[in-house]
Amino acid sequence: MKIYFCCTDFKAEPWLAALRTALPQAEIEVWAPGAGPADYAVVWAPPQAFLDEQPQIKALFNIGAGVDALTQLKLPATTKLVRLDDAGMSVQMAEYVVHALIRHFREFDIYATDVAGGKWSFRKPRLREDFPVGIMGLGVLGQRVARAVQAFEFPVRGWSRAPKELHGVRCYAGEAQFAEFLAETKVLVCLLPLTEETRGIMNRETLSLLQPGGYVINVARGAHLVEEDLIPLIDSGHLAGAALDVFRQEPLPAGHPFWRHPKITMTPHTAARTLRDESVAQIASKIARLARGESIAGIVDPSKGY
Repeated sequence: MKIYFCCTDFKAEPWLAALRTALPQAEIEVWAPGAGPADYAVVWAPPQAFLDEQPQIKALFNIGAGVDALTQLKLPATTKLVRLDDAGMSVQMAEYVVHALIRHFREFDIYATDVAGGKWSFRKPRLREDFPVGIMGLGVLGQRVARAVQAFEFPVRGWSRAPKELHGVRCYAGEAQFAEFLAETKVLVCLLPLTEETRGIMNRETLSLLQPGGYVINVARGAHLVEEDLIPLIDSGHLAGAALDVFRQEPLPAGHPFWRHPKITMTPHTAARTLRDESVAQIASKIARLARGESIAGIVDPSKGY
């Protein structure tokens, strides 16, 4: 069995060592142009040349939850595209969202500003029932975030492409129920996969449907947000602010207005990082199952983009 590692932005050696330990029977190498055929590949944003040279690849294992970079390429017709189910990312995502939510709800950002200015102040406590949290995307990550938010007794709404039922979550589905979902939401959390249908889904029209004083938390993809629509909605008072981890262009350009806006909190695409050991264990298990002719979870439907 031969496996190629073809991942931009990842140091190869630690991954190769971990994969070789988990799959001692396999020959595992970094792909280089002109290399011979392999059975499987571990990838992150591979070039089209890799896919063109390896049409016999049985499965591509993407070391991340988002597969939008791969779905934009021309994949071999018989190759399965497999995403990580979780691999330690869902709890990180839950931490990030809950931190951003509570920081906003408890107004800790205002307290920090006051303390930095030498001001001893108090804020009137706010009611959780006045801050329903709407989660767009109810996959593995979205469901984990929903459970974390529920633990702090916020009302939780959920929206997904297909109908779902989650305990304690008021669920909405499809385009027909999208406006109703937004109207029931004060804090909007985006955990959607990036597809042509979801690109730009957070824009002036949709964000205007949020309850007055709404707040946006984007931990999915930067292209979900029409960036030029956000600041006018904040400056008008309809939105109270935003916590953003992802952007259309990364790193964010130095002159971008998000840097200077006092009501936008930013982090550098670090809400949930790929954990190597957990990822390798999952990939190795799935390769073993495929080699035995068994089914696996996480196979991407190219027609849906996730």
